[in-house]
Amino acid sequence: MGRKPLDIEKVVFELIMNDDIANKRRLAKRISDIAYKKGIYPSSIHELYMARGREEFGGFTVPAINLRSMSYDLARAIFRVAKNNNSGAFIFEIAKSEMGYTAQPPIEYSAVILAAAIKENWQGPVFIQADHTQVNAKKYRENPEKELEGLQELIADAISAGFYNIDIDSSTIVDLSQPDIKKQQKDNYEVCAKLTQFIRRIEPRGITVSVGGEIGEVGQQNSTPEDLRAFMTGYRERLRKGLIGISKISVQTGTSHGGVVLPDGSIAQVKLDFNTLKTLSDIARKEYGLAGAVQHGASTLPPEAFHKFTECNCAEVHLATEFQNMIYDSKYFPLELKNRIYAWLKVNAISEKKEGETEEQFLYKARKKALGPFKKEITSLPQEVRAAIAAEIEKKFDFLFKQLSNINNRDLIEKNILLKRVIVRKRKASGKEVVHDGEGAD
Repeated sequence: MGRKPLDIEKVVFELIMNDDIANKRRLAKRISDIAYKKGIYPSSIHELYMARGREEFGGFTVPAINLRSMSYDLARAIFRVAKNNNSGAFIFEIAKSEMGYTAQPPIEYSAVILAAAIKENWQGPVFIQADHTQVNAKKYRENPEKELEGLQELIADAISAGFYNIDIDSSTIVDLSQPDIKKQQKDNYEVCAKLTQFIRRIEPRGITVSVGGEIGEVGQQNSTPEDLRAFMTGYRERLRKGLIGISKISVQTGTSHGGVVLPDGSIAQVKLDFNTLKTLSDIARKEYGLAGAVQHGASTLPPEAFHKFTECNCAEVHLATEFQNMIYDSKYFPLELKNRIYAWLKVNAISEKKEGETEEQFLYKARKKALGPFKKEITSLPQEVRAAIAAEIEKKFDFLFKQLSNINNRDLIEKNILLKRVIVRKRKASGKEVVHDGEGAD
């Protein structure tokens, strides 16, 4: 008798429910080994973006999707949408902050995504990204070296887990009190250059990690061409000669993460400046050879806005909060569980409630913080419940792929992305440095 086929969902469930990091690594390796055998490769989108910077193609925007909860179920939905639309250009991402409050460390997140690819019979590259690898401005002012060491450790951990796309967010230390624009951007471009150099030092052999920079903090004042040029001039001066730099640049054009919450808990209409987005994206591509501009905080925009990203030559758009909202607000999400989550927030997150906020505003903004503490309960929901919620959100994914014209581009992926299997050869006990070898596609 032959061996019983592996139940990948059983492995994923064990991975998510297990709190021991050593066991998570063991289970993640098991998943990644199966993925490679099936032709599924964690990959960098760098070469595709460089081809776009050379204006070899255009006409679509890459969705970068943050999965804060039900990650396995929603990743499966995304792979189904990609297969149905013949799309290969899409990114799974999670921010530094999200890793904490959703209790999804890099090793777990990447393995869950790969398991979803296995389950949906995907083949080819899978782009996994560390979104908002963000400098804490207060901690940086107190001890710059310590703050950067912490970010380097996170980056090393992410790369060792198959995150071959890293977005550096040092826009938090832009100093708008300086009269000169280049001086305003100085700390930003210097830190971005330092972290780029660190990434180039530890990235797997044969793989160029896609690195993104950011010139304007989301939710603050809109970025300008002068900001972009000052950042890029300083960044290129500071980056060690001969090293490959960033492939894209995040800008601020009027959005905010999660949207602006009104007193009744609804979201205010966003006034996104698409003209600024187009101008900055064109400058990034034509003057600096980047893929273009990246838009954050876009998932709560009205549906009729999304086709404009492609019209503006926006390279990448980040989408997160709306999918979290759809989970919580689904008619299939158990009301009893939602009530317990809200009761938990009123005790454990009450310090985040600001003066003058209504309860609806507070709960809307704070409920993401319950996704980690309740991760195991949400994961343990009956399969038919999770499938029904995922089916609702799958329709949204399909709508977004089509609105972003992110269809029929698998051939571009095959042309520009070389599949590499990465083997981790050595890991320092500190986790700060990892040595990899990359092999050609099997």
